[in-house]
Amino acid sequence: MAFALVGVIGVGSQWLAWRLRLPAIVLMLAAGLVIGPGLGWFVPERDIGPLVRPMISIAVAIILFEGGLTLNFRSLRDEAKGVSRLVFIGAPLGWLFSALALRYGAGMSWESAAVFGGIMIVTGPTVIAPLLRTARLARRPASLLQWEAIVNDPIGALAAVLAFEVVLVMRTAVTVGSAVWELALGIGVALALGAAGAAVVAWGFRKGRVPEYMKVPVLFSLLLAVFAVSDTVLHESGLLAVTVMGIGIANADLPSYAELRRFKEHATILLVSGVFILLAAAIEFDTLAALDWRAVVFVLAVVLVVRPLTVYLSLLGAGVPWREQLLVALTGPRGVVLVAVAGLFGERLADLGVPDGDVVAPLAFVLVAFTVVVHGFTLAPFARMLKLSGGAVPGVLLIGGSRWTLGLAEALRKVDVPVLMADTNHINLRPARAVGLDTYSGDILSESAEHWLELVSYDIVVAATENDAYNTLVATDLGPEFGRDNVYQIMREKNESARHALSSSLTGREFGPEETYAGLQKLMREGWSFRVTRLTEEYGLEEWREKRPHAKVVARVGPQGTTEFIREDEDIRPAPGVRIISMLPPGEEKGTDPEAGHEIAKQAAKNKPGKGSGRPAGKSGSMAGVKAWGPKPGSRPPGGKSVGRPGGKPGGKPPRAA
Repeated sequence: MAFALVGVIGVGSQWLAWRLRLPAIVLMLAAGLVIGPGLGWFVPERDIGPLVRPMISIAVAIILFEGGLTLNFRSLRDEAKGVSRLVFIGAPLGWLFSALALRYGAGMSWESAAVFGGIMIVTGPTVIAPLLRTARLARRPASLLQWEAIVNDPIGALAAVLAFEVVLVMRTAVTVGSAVWELALGIGVALALGAAGAAVVAWGFRKGRVPEYMKVPVLFSLLLAVFAVSDTVLHESGLLAVTVMGIGIANADLPSYAELRRFKEHATILLVSGVFILLAAAIEFDTLAALDWRAVVFVLAVVLVVRPLTVYLSLLGAGVPWREQLLVALTGPRGVVLVAVAGLFGERLADLGVPDGDVVAPLAFVLVAFTVVVHGFTLAPFARMLKLSGGAVPGVLLIGGSRWTLGLAEALRKVDVPVLMADTNHINLRPARAVGLDTYSGDILSESAEHWLELVSYDIVVAATENDAYNTLVATDLGPEFGRDNVYQIMREKNESARHALSSSLTGREFGPEETYAGLQKLMREGWSFRVTRLTEEYGLEEWREKRPHAKVVARVGPQGTTEFIREDEDIRPAPGVRIISMLPPGEEKGTDPEAGHEIAKQAAKNKPGKGSGRPAGKSGSMAGVKAWGPKPGSRPPGGKSVGRPGGKPGGKPPRAA
């Protein structure tokens, strides 16, 4: 029952946070405190006993291994100069300033301050990602924040591990010489085991020595073996070994990396939930009540002094505008990794006789709760105030350039929904560029698109190319990132042969007219057109359907600009200010509805190059030029706005795995 309660409460808190659009860590903290010290339903020491510490140790090891898997040096080299400065200059400065804040703000000993200060380098990649998506930041500040969180995650863990090893050896060794020898031996063994584990995985996976279905189990078992062996040589050095192992695998360029990424995502969600509930339930209210005014001074010093000072010194001379520096300086939420590692090392410090080791975990909880709540509610308005928001209305990403997607894109633009049309063939995008739509010429699944497109501005994906297999691939690949409820696909061709039929479990959501690509193109050739109609109290859905019996409904746009693609036979929720996008046959588009929108097809005909779009011909503001063009860092497409990062400087989007 104890294990079941931890799993249900932990994962349930994350699911509820997703539904309520709240930081998951806040709900997990509240749930752990309620079922633990609040109601007494779950007390780890009582209900699990001696399993608590090894469970937390193994969970933290896997979490740190996952952090190492995200650190790809090749991707980091391509990133902004500011990211490198936040890592190579900001991490040491953050460690130093955090330790000083702990020593003189919270009044902790130098031993605890050095260990805890190293952990505080981590800004929380599991917290930053949902905050950025909610705040819809512009590309460069979002890139700075997310890459800093990704890279500093393992670096902070390494700093804490090294500091703890020094404290451990200095307190247990008999002489200085033996202390240095034990420390060097432990660190050397950890580095060697981590590198050897990564090399074995890379060799076995690349040479096909491990079958596909056993890759994740082999990786998991080897991870535990490396952790246990290293920990036997020097206590807690296993955390260093698994972090190094993760970094090695991340830079091995394995063909099976996607499978490993899925493993680490699933494992991390489960373990993060479990560890956080365990740690929160083990906290006692008496311990929290024992925190005095110095805890408040410490938290305020971290948020208002340590973080801004670290960022400003790191980005000095990096060419980052002051608005972006200010946003990054005042945004530093801490996450589950900090709590997990701090809770583990706090217990270890207390066992070694460090007097304030048991204060580390409560201070970590206070810091995490304060920063997550403050940044969770202030980041979006603060970004809008600094004019660094990526747009208040979520956009739509249309995959495939055709007459049908062009009509849909113009209809969405009429209701002020941002649209980006992408196609691998730049010729298919010429009509879209001619009417001023943003376009991307290239494969939306390519690494270039990940780094060059500001995908955070788009919430919905519509796969509508002539290739059903490619549409299915887009829906499958982008489903985890955008959410499968937000990935749509036009109807596929019916194939009676089971050999050529695609699995229905891979497809995106169907919507609109029950027509395939060929059917939709046929409708457009026959004169069907898109129309936007505003529903009011006087002109509701029933009146609209009565006047337009043959109309095919495609989408519903709410008063706040939220777009929902719907099936043809699906009921539309009527509400004042709702607009519907539909397709009308040639005989019905001539009529005029009260409160109706514009006739999209006629408007598109008027928007010839150089007219109607507000831009000269060939300067549509598209993300790809008229000629076939492959984006290069800092380059600018002919006649269009740069598809690269703002200001022509690097600063791309981190991997989805973050």
